[in-house]
Amino acid sequence: MSDEERDQTYREFGDAVNMTASELEKWLDTDESRAVGQKSGGGESTGHASGRRIVTLLRTRKAELSGADLAHMRKVVGYVHRHLAQRPGGDVTGTPWRYSLMNWGHDPLR
Repeated sequence: MSDEERDQTYREFGDAVNMTASELEKWLDTDESRAVGQKSGGGESTGHASGRRIVTLLRTRKAELSGADLAHMRKVVGYVHRHLAQRPGGDVTGTPWRYSLMNWGHDPLR
C-alpha cells in the first residue's frame, strides 16, 4: 500500500468514526450496545467486536498502523457508508439502526 493510500484510508476512517476512543469504550459497556448486531454462535456481535478494535485503532499512532489495521479501517468506512444509506424515517435516537452504527464508532446524531 502506498503512502498516499495509507493517508486516504486514515482520513476516511477519521471522517467515518466520529466518536472518541473513550466515548466508544463507554458505549460498548452498555446493554444497548450488546443487544444489537449480528451475533455468531450467540456470542459477541460483529459490530461490538469491531468497536473494541476501533478503540485500539483510535489509540494507535498513524505510523504504527499495520496492513491489517488499515484493512479493518477500510471495512469500518464501508460499513458506516452502507449503513447511513439505509437510514430509517423518523426519530432514530433510540433505534437499533443508530446503536449498530455507534458500535462501529459513528453516532449519526452528531
